[in-house]
Amino acid sequence: MEDFRIIYRILKYLQQSMDFEEFDCAGFTAERFGTNPNRFQALLIQLQKAGFIEGLNIVLYIRQPERIEPPMEPHITLQGLEYLQENSLMKKAAAFAKGVKEIVPGI
Repeated sequence: MEDFRIIYRILKYLQQSMDFEEFDCAGFTAERFGTNPNRFQALLIQLQKAGFIEGLNIVLYIRQPERIEPPMEPHITLQGLEYLQENSLMKKAAAFAKGVKEIVPGI
């Protein structure tokens, strides 16, 4: 479940970075998202393969896991924006259902 929170935060960060002319690579770190560098890279690679982000240079060396190499200019795709929208709506629906359950006994 923690991975999905990190994924949401990564996508949200990339969505907000659309407002700026240049991407802030220095602020785009594993520490910022509360994870370790290996998990961060793995999640970024999965996000690109799933079509939620673009702009990563993913390389595969012999007998090593895939790695992200410079240049790295990630940006969110339309599919990533749709994921954020749907996830936000699901959170609102869950909060509403929880509120109804607290108000109406027996549900």
